[in-house]
Amino acid sequence: MKSAKTLAFVLAFATMPAAFAAGSMGGMDMKPSAASQPAPQPVVAEIRKIDVQAGKVTLKHGPIANLGMGPMTMAFPVKDRASLKNFKEGDGVSATFDNVDGKPTVVEMRHK
Repeated sequence: MKSAKTLAFVLAFATMPAAFAAGSMGGMDMKPSAASQPAPQPVVAEIRKIDVQAGKVTLKHGPIANLGMGPMTMAFPVKDRASLKNFKEGDGVSATFDNVDGKPTVVEMRHK
């Protein structure tokens, strides 16, 4: 009787990897799909500080849905440093943010 229980136990564990493999081969991709991430949308913001040399702008901004960020004031790198010459502190802008090299970055900024 003891050997029957042992055999059942061994068989149960022997078939577990096959059951898990069959489940994972059924298209269960655990990575979030691109459709689940909101697309970058322009966010209303106010320029608080510009650092042309560092290529950064400090913005008081609303929620940034595609980055999961709430409203706050924060310095961001700017993808196009040269564009900073077109803005001044206090300007109201519409900024689009995205992750660039793993960092939240202003990828586009326009006057409101």
